[in-house]
Amino acid sequence: MVVKITPNDKGNPPGKLADAELHFTEGELEGMKLIGFAIWERRGGGGGRNVTFPARQYVVNGDRRSFALLRPVTDTHAQERVRDLVLQAYAEHEENATEAAS
Repeated sequence: MVVKITPNDKGNPPGKLADAELHFTEGELEGMKLIGFAIWERRGGGGGRNVTFPARQYVVNGDRRSFALLRPVTDTHAQERVRDLVLQAYAEHEENATEAAS
């Protein structure tokens, strides 16, 4: 699997750094991609970054909610591994962009 990063050059919405996609390179999903990931600056000025997963929004009694489309089957740490993979790919993308600008 390869993580493809697309920077948010427009700065809109505020705090969104980039979009990410998972491109599958082996197995039954080879040639497919999963879209809908986003990398955000963590709120509150504490630094750090967060990854949101693909989700579908819906409304209940006027409240907007979201339904996660990618969820763990049994291992609750599976999402953390994917989140770490996306954050690592973004860090590498940033490093390559900084080197290219030098």
